[in-house]
Amino acid sequence: MTSLGRGADYAAMTTHPIFAYVGSYTSPERNGHGNGINVYRVDPRNGAFRHVQHLGGLENPSFLAMNEAGTRLYSVHGDRSEATSFAVDRETGRLAVLNRQPTGGYNPIHLAFDAKQRFLVVSNYGSDSLAALPIAKDGSLSPYSTLTAVAAPLGPHRTEQKNVRPHHNPLDRAGRTFYLPCKGADCVIGYRLDARRGVLVETGRVAARPGSGPRHIDFHPRKPFAYVINELDSTITSYRQDVSTGALTPFQTLPATPSDFTGYSTGAEIWVDRAGRNVYVSNRGHDSIGVFGIDPARGTLTPRQWVPTRGSVPRFFAFDPAERFLYVANQGGDSIIAYKVGRTGLLAPTKLQTKVGSPACIVFSR
Repeated sequence: MTSLGRGADYAAMTTHPIFAYVGSYTSPERNGHGNGINVYRVDPRNGAFRHVQHLGGLENPSFLAMNEAGTRLYSVHGDRSEATSFAVDRETGRLAVLNRQPTGGYNPIHLAFDAKQRFLVVSNYGSDSLAALPIAKDGSLSPYSTLTAVAAPLGPHRTEQKNVRPHHNPLDRAGRTFYLPCKGADCVIGYRLDARRGVLVETGRVAARPGSGPRHIDFHPRKPFAYVINELDSTITSYRQDVSTGALTPFQTLPATPSDFTGYSTGAEIWVDRAGRNVYVSNRGHDSIGVFGIDPARGTLTPRQWVPTRGSVPRFFAFDPAERFLYVANQGGDSIIAYKVGRTGLLAPTKLQTKVGSPACIVFSR
């Protein structure tokens, strides 16, 4: 992740406006109130969103990824079997569809680039597979050559662990290993891309607590630590990463919600800030963002703060490029709300709120 200044400094460094792209759930089976992808121009000083474009005719564009150049956007479509590429106008922020390709499986749930941005790797949650779609010179998607099946013993949860359910496939900071938290199989699997064959090859796996349901993973910007939000038991697990082999070794697990919370909640999103000082998580049920300080030597976490998301089902959140604001997508609350990020990483409420149906993902132009 590139180091950038804050606020006005970032605005001075970039020659293009900043835009936010919001994906959504649209289908009745997801109780979707969304209408496709919405584009907003972002004021870098006060964080406000101003609507620029609504791109409809898209079913459940539920997770998005932007290329490094900021010229192409990609989407997977939840509960469907395809990915779409879009051209991005850097000056206006507007999108135009380039093409669409099958992902080879049901309910593609996440997508990530390889280090050279020549492939788009997609995890198929509903049918337990990974696909690597080549990216053509014009940014359109080419067909995948073969699928990588994801197999592992299933966890004990009778309804949420009926299949492996790969949920997230980001590339680590070193640009070598894709990590795949498997909600249905209580494990995290590492993969390397064989670019010649266009296929993902497993490098190793680590078991999680039975019934924990690993969902998403993020990485320390400088040190060999990785952090996983576990959906089903609402915990965070810290791992040490072997930078040569990619192997993960767990060293801490702690609750994602306060000790006095007695209700039901599931973990959703996780993010490590650019300074490597804090881990942020979202909790659905407790409906909060949790902030956890990172011990600079050991990598262990200590809870610092929980703030309410002012809306239900906070499925996703993201920082703006300068990390001055944190934006929460309340899937059940049909809203995006913003927090101001303080110098220490703690969050303060703002009056910023954007009404949008069933938001599922937010990405910012680069």
